[in-house]
This record gives sequence, C-alpha cells and structure tokens, in this order.
Amino acid sequence: MYNYASNENFLNDDPDYTYTTNTYKAQAFYKLTNWKSLEVELIVQPQIQFLQHQLLNKWYITPDQENVDEKIAEFTQPKSMNMYGVEFGFGFKKQLLTKLKIQGTISLGFNYIDTRTERLAKGFTFNENFSLGFSYKMLSNSYLYLGSNVFGHVSNLDFQKPNDGYNVFGFEVGYAILL
Repeated sequence: MYNYASNENFLNDDPDYTYTTNTYKAQAFYKLTNWKSLEVELIVQPQIQFLQHQLLNKWYITPDQENVDEKIAEFTQPKSMNMYGVEFGFGFKKQLLTKLKIQGTISLGFNYIDTRTERLAKGFTFNENFSLGFSYKMLSNSYLYLGSNVFGHVSNLDFQKPNDGYNVFGFEVGYAILL
C-alpha cells in the first residue's frame, strides 16, 4: 500500500509547520471472524515513511528554551526524515456490491524516527491511524484498494521531549493478492 498524507488539510492545518509523508506498507491480513455482516481481520504492516518537514513560525521556539538561536536556525530549515516501523491493527469490511466492499481500519504502530524536530524528538515513536476506503475485487484472488487515511498521528507518549507530534490526513492506494 502507498499512502500520501499531510498536515495541510481541512481537518488539522497547523500554520506553524509543514509536514508530509510518503508511506509504503507491506500488509498481511488474517481473517479473525465474521461478526453480523462484517468481516474482521488482524493486520500487520511493516512500513517505511519518507517525511518532509519545515518549521514556518520561528516563534514556536520560545525564548525560555536553551540555545534559542541555534534551534531556530536548525528547525526553520527544510528537513528530509525517515521513519521505520510496524503497525498492528484491525480491519472491518462490509460487502456493498458483488465486487465492492467498504473497509475501515484502525491501527497502532511502533516506530523509529531518524531526525529530531521542534515537535518531536529523534528516536522511538508511536503512530495511530484510522483509514476508510473501498476494496474492489479485480480477479478471483486480487483486490484494488482506494481510500483515505482519515486520521493519522505520530508522537512518543512523552518518553522524550519535545512530544507535540504530527497529525495528518491523506490518501491511500493498495493492491492485495489472496494467498
């Protein structure tokens, strides 16, 4: 699956910074059960995220912080970062038409981000995602998925400072083969 997401959207546009992610996920689905008319699946998603970030509001770095001028100089420069991790989640599918299902997923991931910013320390992070989309059966064993990462969040649960994190909204496309 490929996902493109950004903080610059109608849900959570923060004028202090820009943040985009290009995410590539390998996904493995395991059918847990059928509940009423829903298929319930366990999802494991190793992933890599290629991130772009820049602080736009230099006054986000407050004068009470140590090395204010150095931090402003560092954090107002565009940054290319990477985040590596694995997400675990649940998928819920409901048949709409013969070949079309609506699909929702909720997941929690454990990651490593390789660059510090004014919003998030380098190192261990969590990510939470909620996605909603459509799965279309193309052949007897393959599916095309189109959807939206309705809500995505990255932070470190205050294990390190700073921990303001990032919130994103994005679009996803994926291809699945039934094994």
